[in-house]
Amino acid sequence: MADIDLNADLGEGFGIWRLTDDEGLLDVVSSANVACGFHAGDPLGLRRVVAQAAAKGVVVGAQVSYRDLAGFGRRFIDMDPAELEAEVIYQVGALDALCRVAGTRVSYVKPHGALYWACTTHPAQARAVQAAAGALNLPVLHGYLDGAVREGFVDRAYSPDGTLVPRTEPGAVLHDRDTVCAQALSLADDHRSLCVHGDTPGAVEMAIAVRAALQNAGHRIVAFAP
Repeated sequence: MADIDLNADLGEGFGIWRLTDDEGLLDVVSSANVACGFHAGDPLGLRRVVAQAAAKGVVVGAQVSYRDLAGFGRRFIDMDPAELEAEVIYQVGALDALCRVAGTRVSYVKPHGALYWACTTHPAQARAVQAAAGALNLPVLHGYLDGAVREGFVDRAYSPDGTLVPRTEPGAVLHDRDTVCAQALSLADDHRSLCVHGDTPGAVEMAIAVRAALQNAGHRIVAFAP
C-alpha cells in the first residue's frame, strides 16, 4: 500500500463571501491548495487559512490562476507566456509571505481551473507555469503535466480517454459517497495525491469518507511535499 496525499482547494472566498469550509477540511486533508487572490481569496481570509493550516500541520500549496475574479478562474486567457510566468511567481510570493508570518511556507504550486487545463493543451503556458515553479524550486501538482506530481480527482467523472468530463456536462461532478470512495481507491494505485473539491456540497463529509476508505485499504495519508 502506498502513501497517499489528500488535498483540497481552500481559501476560495472573498470578503464576506465564503465558498469552502476551510477549517473543517483542514482537519481531514494533508495538503491545502490555497487560492492566491487572482481567482478568489482576499488577504485577510488567506492569512487566516494559512495560519489554520500551520496550526494543524497541513502543508500549503499555492493555487495559482489567471487574473479572473469574476469568472472564478474558469475562463481561458490567451496570455503571453512571459507575463503568465511573472504572474505565477507574483501569486506564489504573496501567499508565501502570509505563510511565513504564520510559521509555514508554500511547498508546491497547483494551477487552478482554466489554467490547469491550459497546461494540457497550450504547451507555452504549461512551460510558463513550470518555469515559474522551477524558479522558486517548487514542485507542480497536476494530473497530466509531464514532470509534475501526479494528481487524481476523486469527485470528478473521467472520460474513457482519461480526461475529466467538462463541468458543463451532466454528471461531471460526483456526489454519491460510495462512488467517490471507490474512485479514490482506484486512483490511489498510480497517483501521489488525490483531490477533494472544497466547493462541492458536503465536501467535508466526503473528504472524511475518502480518508477512511484509503486508510481502511492500508494506505497512509501523508503530504507529498515537505
